[in-house]
Amino acid sequence: MKKTLLAILFLMAATTGFSQLVSQGGKALKVTVKSKKAPVENVSSQDKLNVVYGRVEGNDTLLIVYLPEVDIDLMNRYYQISETRQGRRLVNNVRKVYPYAKIAGKLLQTYDTLLATVSNPSQRSNLMRMAEDDLTEQYTEELKKLTFSQGLILIRLIDRETGDTSYKVVQELRGKFRAFFYQGFASLWGYDLKSEYDPHNNPEDDQIETIVTLLERGQI
Repeated sequence: MKKTLLAILFLMAATTGFSQLVSQGGKALKVTVKSKKAPVENVSSQDKLNVVYGRVEGNDTLLIVYLPEVDIDLMNRYYQISETRQGRRLVNNVRKVYPYAKIAGKLLQTYDTLLATVSNPSQRSNLMRMAEDDLTEQYTEELKKLTFSQGLILIRLIDRETGDTSYKVVQELRGKFRAFFYQGFASLWGYDLKSEYDPHNNPEDDQIETIVTLLERGQI
């Protein structure tokens, strides 16, 4: 039951493909939801180096290659984090959940754009319910496998990717009562949906930000 909560958090923070939103005069809004599971991308893959040009000098062929810039201070901070067992665990946890947070951010943008075309509260509610059912089918089994620590990191990274806490996302998508209910349920298992991502004042968030930045750059 505790792990199932993670799926709920993700479902409230993202939505998949709403393929059609059609309104015809006074008729009720017709909604067709077609889902295609968004792949969990490997954000840590190293980009291949591009050979820019080459030249021949004597009997030698020289290849000119631009290497990616490396932030030495950032790499040193990463090495300090990964020196400890706890730090290595944090790196592995961030690698695991960051792709889900990225999916949440991208899909939420799509969701916001499409819902802006729907003004009727009952139609919006119906649309959200359909999206929630769709996401439940797609991601629940994957997210149930996350550990407690990974769940906490996912909550904070959702804040990083969406600009809102999980509580605020739920409140905006499903209303104040549902947000209050999920917050109460989450607190039973040690989660806080109002937890804010703050790398400037929270030391662990600062470490997470270092790891995420290097993942985005493909340097770890």
